Amino acid sequence: MPFTEDHHAFRRVVREYVEKEINPHIDAWEQDGLMPLHAIFTQMAELGFLGLEYDPAYGGQGADHLFTAVLAEEFGRADHGSIGMALGVQVDMATPSLHRFGTPEQKERFLAPALRGEAVAAIAVTEPGAGSDVGAIRTRAVKDGDEWVLNGSKTFITNSVQADWLCLLARTSDESAGYGGMSQIIVPTDLPGLEVSNKLDKLGMRASDTALLTFTDVKVPVDNTLGEAGRGFQQQMSQFVQERMWANYSTVGSIDRALERTREYTRQRQVFGKPLAASDFVAFKLAELAAEVDLLRHYNYAAAQAVTEDEDVTRFATIGKYKAGKLSREVADWCLQFHGGIGYMEETWTARFLRDSRLTGIGGGADEVMLDVLARLDGYRS
Repeated sequence: MPFTEDHHAFRRVVREYVEKEINPHIDAWEQDGLMPLHAIFTQMAELGFLGLEYDPAYGGQGADHLFTAVLAEEFGRADHGSIGMALGVQVDMATPSLHRFGTPEQKERFLAPALRGEAVAAIAVTEPGAGSDVGAIRTRAVKDGDEWVLNGSKTFITNSVQADWLCLLARTSDESAGYGGMSQIIVPTDLPGLEVSNKLDKLGMRASDTALLTFTDVKVPVDNTLGEAGRGFQQQMSQFVQERMWANYSTVGSIDRALERTREYTRQRQVFGKPLAASDFVAFKLAELAAEVDLLRHYNYAAAQAVTEDEDVTRFATIGKYKAGKLSREVADWCLQFHGGIGYMEETWTARFLRDSRLTGIGGGADEVMLDVLARLDGYRS
């Protein structure tokens, strides 16, 4: 991989930031059920973490995609998954369509504050009756003069309790059913009729504020439409590819760190008069998992290189996401198993890691959806 000294130096900066500025606060954030994202993102913006590949005219860094891979991987090494997910939403899930399809006025109003850390962004696609099946969304925006009138609900929306604006997918036309007739709309969260109905209590990612949002006759300027009205589904699919790439990079960081910590524990833990690591089974299983992580890491790097060469990385993202979901579950389970009873205690990092990592195979497209996408891409089904 063509990582330069600049990439390596950036990795060192990000790792130090995570260790010194993120990890010490995790217990308190989990107890509160959220992180102070405006303060955190402002701090990150000062370090150049936000908008790495975005236009410098709006506060981006104009860097190559390998910097994004480094950022996601290093935030995956944090002692919980919430911060990497919140950051991923800000820089690689809620803002790509805005950067790619937005007008200069939209970028100045919404993207620039997000890249300065002054505004928190969220992506609003999933609904109570439409998760991985995006074509089933029912939230509707009806044009009334120069406004959209928005009605419906969105759920499992990360960052939404603190968000200043949403990149929302709504059905805007009855002419096309299924995947047609949708549009992406930037929706400020201070509009009348938009309500955070329920902050959700999750198994893991407990420091990430996630909510159910309801929209009752919310009036949004038509000028807030991203790109071409009616092409929202296609634009969102492109945004999903970036989301999955972020998840893949982040997963490598998290499971690599988990194996490092478990390796150290098995060296210190005495069982039947010798270190646990002296057991062939333990050593071989950890070595096997480390090999799997290395394969995913280098697959990710090949995908990142393909992005820099402007290739279609849909297949890369799909395979990587499927592998990341399965491997994260396997690593989390074995790490807890090798810690034994203490690993089952909330005081040990393994319990949180098991809960946080379980989302990898669900969020951003479940494992089954990844297999369906891959089967269609490779012609195994029509």
